[in-house]
This record gives sequence, structure tokens and C-alpha cells, in this order.
Amino acid sequence: MLVPALLLLLLFCFRGRAGLSPHFLQQPEDLVVLRGEEARLPCALGAYRGLVQWTKDGLALGGERDLPGWSRYWISGNAASGQHDLHIRPVELEDEASYECQATQAGLRSRPAQLHVLVPPEPPQVLGGPSVSLVAGIPANLTCRSQGNARPIPELLWFRDGVRLDGATLHQTLLKRGTTESVESTLFLTPSSNDDGATLICRARSQALPTGRDTAVTLSLQYPPVVTLSAEPQTVQEGEKVTFLCQATAQPPVTGYRWAKGGFPVLGARGPRLEIVADASFLVEPVSCEVSNAVGSANRSTALDVLFGPILLAKPEPMSVDVGEEAAFSCAWRGNPPPRVTWTRRGGAQVLSSGPTLRLPSVVPEDAGDYVCRAEPGSSDLGGAVAEARLTVNAPPVVIALHSASAFLRGPARLQCLVFASPAPEAVVWSWDEGFLEAGSRGRFLVETYPAPEDHRGQVPGLISVLHISGTQESDFSRDFNCSARNRLGEGGTRVRVGRRDLLPTVRIVAGAAAAATTLLMVIIGVALCCWRHSKASFSRQNNLLQTPGSGDGSSSRGPGEEETGSSEDRGPIIHTDHSDLVLDEKDALETKDPTNGYYKVRGVSVSLSLGEAPGGGLFLPPHSPLGLPGTPTFYDFNPHLDTVSPCRLYRARAGYLTTPHPRAFTSYIKPTSFGSPDLTSGMPPFPYAAFPTPSHTRLQTHV
Repeated sequence: MLVPALLLLLLFCFRGRAGLSPHFLQQPEDLVVLRGEEARLPCALGAYRGLVQWTKDGLALGGERDLPGWSRYWISGNAASGQHDLHIRPVELEDEASYECQATQAGLRSRPAQLHVLVPPEPPQVLGGPSVSLVAGIPANLTCRSQGNARPIPELLWFRDGVRLDGATLHQTLLKRGTTESVESTLFLTPSSNDDGATLICRARSQALPTGRDTAVTLSLQYPPVVTLSAEPQTVQEGEKVTFLCQATAQPPVTGYRWAKGGFPVLGARGPRLEIVADASFLVEPVSCEVSNAVGSANRSTALDVLFGPILLAKPEPMSVDVGEEAAFSCAWRGNPPPRVTWTRRGGAQVLSSGPTLRLPSVVPEDAGDYVCRAEPGSSDLGGAVAEARLTVNAPPVVIALHSASAFLRGPARLQCLVFASPAPEAVVWSWDEGFLEAGSRGRFLVETYPAPEDHRGQVPGLISVLHISGTQESDFSRDFNCSARNRLGEGGTRVRVGRRDLLPTVRIVAGAAAAATTLLMVIIGVALCCWRHSKASFSRQNNLLQTPGSGDGSSSRGPGEEETGSSEDRGPIIHTDHSDLVLDEKDALETKDPTNGYYKVRGVSVSLSLGEAPGGGLFLPPHSPLGLPGTPTFYDFNPHLDTVSPCRLYRARAGYLTTPHPRAFTSYIKPTSFGSPDLTSGMPPFPYAAFPTPSHTRLQTHV
């Protein structure tokens, strides 16, 4: 290893004494230059005084500094200092090659330097420009073309309002020799009416021209109508009027309007304006306006916010469930704003549920009834609505004993029971000790069953079963009568007894009533006698006083000019009473006889009872007594005899014993509301009160 090292040291020393060998101080580098500009490739040598030349793609350009034969080429720099730079101006495409700097006498060659010549692109062309006509909504394409020998191949870009557009494709056309003849870029777009008048820019850009070259094109759009539809007011209450306005822009102009509601044409609607009365359907059936022109048509629709009260969509259905099962009702309402739905029982105020569904788990018979689904509107200006459904609870029959009147022994009796059952009872049976009866008759017993009147409280349909008993016996009052009913869910029943009604209390009541009537009669007579004494003087001066002929002692009525004689005992009393303006004046109705057969000289009294004035000033009179004479008048006219209104409620008594041809007139007479023609059928008296039976005691006796 020591020997080689010594050899190298000796070689270095020898070369140092002899001088430095030629070498490159600077070699050319690859260069990019635009066509038409100047290119400079540097070359510097050291320790070299010989010939220096440049080669282009291996071809020597020459050793002279001006390079004859290459008009655009020359070598610059101080040759003594070894500077040999190659200049090319203006650079053309053919200058693009590989260049070397060579020191031929020293046998030195620089590394090759590649000269790249860039050619800026020409301004691109947009086919159909500068204004392109398109139809809105129809896909179209725009083509931008760049021609020439641009180096490198330019990039074609599309811009709108400074924003690059996507969707373009690039296509190149090559020449046979491999150079590019043209470059095209196609932009695909679907224009809209908003693109009318828009300006698009095609830009050709490359490394030779980073800023690029632009070409603008203006879009001219034909488009169908662009429609805007509005309603005034947008929120409206049902029944109010609303106005729709349809506005459109179009190129070419609009040719027609068409209105529709819910997809069906609105007859008679023309032009851009529509006035119509809103209802609930407008909320779900929008109004649409279609506008047309030569290019096409466009449609817009809008739904109104219509406020309306609840509308029933699904009615609750009646249900029939067995006891213990679940019952569920549902109802559906529509309204705007949406109504609040609650459930109650008819006749009650308690809210059972809120919402469209009511559930009643494990129902009992008491749950049967009508249930109300109530929809309360969200706005106070709108009315509510209700829907009802009936719940029938199937359960064993419920039998209730109805009140029955008491019966007399050996008289008729009537027992009743009320049956509630769902499902309807298979049978309603009456049973007692020795038998039973479901329907029809058996001996003294008869059964009738008929529907009970509905009580409107939601009860299941009821039946009334009646057991008729003819000729009750002692045993009927002590036994139980069972009323029972059965259906598929069970049986129910109740016991009913016949109430007994004795005859003795009834007799006592009748006797008491008779005693009270007799007492009342005596009081009335006493009051009448008292009134007669006080009014005796005033009536003695009356010349036209009504008198009843036919006294018991054979006396007759006095004439108008005669004076009344005799003591007060011989004069009949004038009796005042409040009994219905009734005048009883029957001529010779009764003969006045002494009830004591002369033992006491008792004089009878014939009584007259006023019945009120008849038309014309007369008085209505009751029918004549069966003891009176036929043809006795029942109507008298006082006007020819009295100058003043006839006195009311006067009783005229004449000498004789007390008689009572119509005794019930004082106790049981009821004044009729009107007087019609009497019923003269056989056996019927003219007035109803005449049909009352005559008491057994028709005379009043006294004993000393």
C-alpha cells in the first residue's frame, strides 16, 4: 500500500510543476424559453487557449464568434478569459434541441443542455359565439377550440363570474407528424331561466402563458314560464274569501293560464288572478297555476292554512262485550288547528280519557251506557263537535220487583217485575209453590211480557213481565212469587208478594167522608139563615123578586103588587151561598109535608141556588128533579122583571119544611168550565152532577 501512495504523490508534484490542464469553469444547463425571446447557454473554460465550438444535436455550429450560417446564433464573452456563451434570438420552434460546448484541442465536451421552446396558445374560439341561443331546461354543450402550435398543449378552462365551471371534457386532434393541430374543450350544461344573459369565459392556459387567453360567450335563453304563486291572506278561516295571484316570467312571452284545485280544473278561471271561498279541503287540496308559452309550461301550487272546526273522520262504533272483558272505542277528527279529543260518559262531566282512544278494562254492568267522544277546537272562534257510541255489557239478567197495588180477597191482583239483560233473556218465568208459568195463562194465572220504555240512560233493553191473578185466595197473600230470567251468562230473579187490602178501612173512610159532608151542609144552612135575617128588610122592597111556586101548604106566589105578610117564621129565608152561582127553582118540585105528622109544626124550606148569569141576563138552572113536573123551565130571563143586575148567590125560602131536591149541590158540585148541549141518551141526565146518588136521608127531623 505504501508504493501506490508514493506514486500518486510524485504524479501530483510533477503536474504542479508542468501547469494546470484545461477544464470547464461553467457548463450549460437545460433552458426553457418562449418563442420569440432570447436564449443564452453559458460555457466557461479554464487553462485553455484553443478552439471552442458549440454543437446542436451533434451538429457543429462553427468556431467563429458570429457563427456564420446561423443568423440568429452567436457566441459572446471574452475568449481570453475562457468565456464562450451561445445566444439565440429570437428563439423559434426549430431551436429546440440539445446543445454542447466543446474544447476540441483539449478533447473536452460539456454536458448536453436541452433547450425547450414554449409557444403561448392563441385566443380560443367558442363555436356559435359570441352569443349562443339555448333552451332552458334542455341539456346542451358549448365547445371551445384552441388552434396552433402551442407548446406545451394548452389547458382549456370554463369560468362564470370568476368561478371555474366543472363538467368540461378535453379533446385533442393530432397531426400525422405527431404535432397538435387543435385542442377542444366541451362544456355540458342544462341551462335554466336564470342563465339568460349570462357570460361564460373559455380560457386557454399553459406554461407558456400562465395567465391564459380568454374568449367570452353570452347565453341567450328561451325558457318556459317561471311561476310564482301567492295567496292573500295565506291563513284564512273557513268560509272567507281568498285571492290567488300567479306571476310568471317567460321567453317568449306567456300564452295562457290554467287553474286547478286538488288536480281538478277550476272551471271558468282565466288569467293570473283567482278569487275563491276557502273551505277545509284547501288544506289538503292545494291550488295550482299552470302557465304556458311557446317553449313549454310550468306549474306551481300552494296550500292554504284554512282554520276550521272539527270534522269527524272515523265514528266510534257501538260495542257489546261480556262482563270482565275490555272495551275500547276510537274516533278520529280532523281540524285546523288540530282539535283536542276527550271522552266522557253521557250525562257526566268527568273526563275518562284524552286522545282518540278510550279503553275500559274489565268492564262491569255499571259501565254500560253511552260514551261521548268530544272534539274541542283549538281556536275559540270555531265550534266543537261530539260523537257517541253505546257500550252494552253482557251479564246475567238483573231482575227488579216493581211496585204492585194491594188486592182484595177474591179480587184481581197484578204483580210486575222489570228485567234487564244482555244478551236478551231466553225466558222470563213466574213460579210459585205449586207451579210456574212463562207465558200465556194457567188456571187463575196469566203472564204478559212486553218491552220496557227506554229511560235514555244507556241501560240495556228492559222487559216488563206481569203476572195477573184473578180471584185471589188466602194462600196468595202468604206465598212468594218468584220472577226469574236467564241468558247464556247466568240467571237472576226476585221475589214478589201480593199486598192485602181489607174492606173495613175503606168503609170507615167513606163513612167519615159522609159525616164531613153532613157537617158542612149544616154549616152552610146556618150561614144562610143568618144571612137571610140581615137581608130580610132589603129584599122585602123588591117587586121583581124570583119566587118558586108550589109551597107545601098550598100557598102560591104573590103578585108583583102584593105585600108579604106573616111572621119571620112564615117567610122563607133568603140564603146566601158561594156555590157556583147555581139557582135551583123547580115549580111544584116537592110537596111540603110535615115530617113529624103534625107533632111538631115544622115548615119546610124550598131552596133556590143561583148558577150564574146566562147570555141575555138569565140564569142557567140545573135539570128538574125527578119529583118535579115535566116541562119545568131550566132557563129564566130576569131582564123584564129587574131593573138592576140580579143578585147572585141568593136562596129564597118559603114557608114549609126543609126540602133538599138536589142535596149534593151543596157538597159535591163541581162547576163545569162550559155548558154544551145535554146528552139526551136513554138513562143519562142532562147534567153530570144529576147522576150522583141521592142520600138515603132526605129529610131533617128534630125531636123534643
